[in-house]
Amino acid sequence: MEAASESQFKSVTFLKGLVPSVLQVGLPLAAGLVLRAWMLKNLFEVNGDTLIYGGIAKNLLLHGRYALSGANGELYPTLIRLPGYPLFLALCFRLFGMENYFAVACVQVVLDLAACVLLASFARRIMSPAHQSAAMQSAAMRVTLWLAILCPFTASYVAFPLTETPTLFMLALAMRSMAGFHDHPGWKNALCFTFAVCSASLLRPDGALAAVAFAPALMTGFSGTHVTLSKRIRMVSVCIVLALLPFAAWTWRNWETFHVFQPLAPRLATDPGEATNPGWERWVKTWCLDFVSTYQIYWNVPDDTLEVSRLPTRAFDTPAQYAETADLARDYNTHGYDLTPEIDARFERLAEERIAAHPLRYYIWLPLGRMADMWLRPRVENLPIDLDWWVYAHHRAETRFSWFYAALNAVYLLLGIAGLCLRPRFWGALLAYMLLRSALLLTIEAPEARYTIECFPMLFALGGVTLGAIFEKCKGSKASAGVPLSR
Repeated sequence: MEAASESQFKSVTFLKGLVPSVLQVGLPLAAGLVLRAWMLKNLFEVNGDTLIYGGIAKNLLLHGRYALSGANGELYPTLIRLPGYPLFLALCFRLFGMENYFAVACVQVVLDLAACVLLASFARRIMSPAHQSAAMQSAAMRVTLWLAILCPFTASYVAFPLTETPTLFMLALAMRSMAGFHDHPGWKNALCFTFAVCSASLLRPDGALAAVAFAPALMTGFSGTHVTLSKRIRMVSVCIVLALLPFAAWTWRNWETFHVFQPLAPRLATDPGEATNPGWERWVKTWCLDFVSTYQIYWNVPDDTLEVSRLPTRAFDTPAQYAETADLARDYNTHGYDLTPEIDARFERLAEERIAAHPLRYYIWLPLGRMADMWLRPRVENLPIDLDWWVYAHHRAETRFSWFYAALNAVYLLLGIAGLCLRPRFWGALLAYMLLRSALLLTIEAPEARYTIECFPMLFALGGVTLGAIFEKCKGSKASAGVPLSR
């Protein structure tokens, strides 16, 4: 009887502990699913880069070739996109039907929710057991899950069949595996980390930054363990070989097909032999500062009109420069929107003149301004909101909403900075990734806010650490003051 009573007591205790645990995970996941279902219903869109990736995936399945389709149906080999996302699309097309992009978006919803759970687990692990209580670790985990689940900036990308959502998942998996390996240095976490950083690099060229930033922190997992030197060497060697094999195959394919050494993808997404227009690119870099210029000017050229009236005043230093720019635009427009070598050379000369007159502007102030725009701009690029969202007289509701988005973005940034100041485990690796990515963004000519979205997994975890510490401190203050805590 006593044994039965004890068994019943343990069962009841287990169930009482299980209910809050299920609610702590299930409730935010349900809220996240609702948010992403709304995004999917209202924002789902297939165009632009999605069709490029999808065309490659379709040709892989139908013809076994990594190629794009021409206007006449002819296939053209390409290397403008890494194979990661086309392979992901090809798998989805095989499972759910050819060109079923909505099914792809649904899979991305699952990946995004899984990434949130991985980040919550990572946040719990980066709270040092030697300095933080189990309650603080649990608080950091719960807060991180809510921060990630309810973030509209990352959630909106599930509605677009693009590389962002799978990349965010792979970054979350890499971070969780890094922490897991540090606590339990074995093959499982090592292979998960290798798979994550390799996949992130195959999705986007800048995905390789995860390996550069996280691998050194991963290696510290060997310190203080009884793993033999031979096992360490074997584990590292196997992981390096596995990580490099896909890129070796991709590089060899590009050499065999195009006779070029290309282990990733071209910076300007051009196949060998296509014009890169260096003069135009350099001239744009002498004045382009925000997403409006990217959208209205940079994305139009070539193949569409260049309207001088849409250029900002910083694009001209003198009346002579304005006249030359107007002549260039007129010649380009009358040549069928083609950036001929002669027109591109004239843009190059104009760029050289502007750089010589204001070198600090070109090399320092504009790159910093573009990076600030990518970090601080309201992340409304996926929403049906006008480019001039700040003009209150044109659309008051959109302006108020955009400023709310800017404030929300600032909250995430401030929470992340505060988390760095608390110096949880792996804070150096998280900071290294964000600094490396920011340094890379200094080199681009046309800013887009989505280029910083890959830093949000770090901000979620660091923000969870910040708020978890605050909540625990408040509870400790109440306890010391004799205020009864809620159960």
